[in-house]
Amino acid sequence: TTFLTVLLPPWSGNFSKRLVKTPKLYLNDTGLAAHLLGVYSEEMLGDGRFLGPLLENFVLLELLKQASWSETQPRLFYFRTQAGQEIDVVMEDPAGRIVGIEIKAAATLTGRDFAALKDFSESMGDAFHLGIILYTGSEPVSFGKNLHALPVSTLWK
Repeated sequence: TTFLTVLLPPWSGNFSKRLVKTPKLYLNDTGLAAHLLGVYSEEMLGDGRFLGPLLENFVLLELLKQASWSETQPRLFYFRTQAGQEIDVVMEDPAGRIVGIEIKAAATLTGRDFAALKDFSESMGDAFHLGIILYTGSEPVSFGKNLHALPVSTLWK
């Protein structure tokens, strides 16, 4: 193996058998991913086709790094139903607590951006601990009980 890719396994709780079971593939180097996509300047990110997937790739790699030294040792997954509803990253600690993380290349958010996290939290019941959207905005914002939007820069604070 060349360690060029990361496979993020699907999260598959026992609550549903309608989950998509294929792992998601990420490149272990976001710069290489941008190069392979032909993104050579900041302006090329502006049209939106590439910024979202590249930001998701970058944030996932950062979360994996931080999970490796975290005291809680969470395992990372993604969640997607056959209907297409997706949570970009699901973190599960050894106690079974679940954190859902969405990654958005947007400077502003609305309550609709939390629809998948709200549905996911209801499905998880008491195991659901927190829902977070990491976004390109600059301010932390609460969107209800255990649902928060945080700037991507929060990862390094």
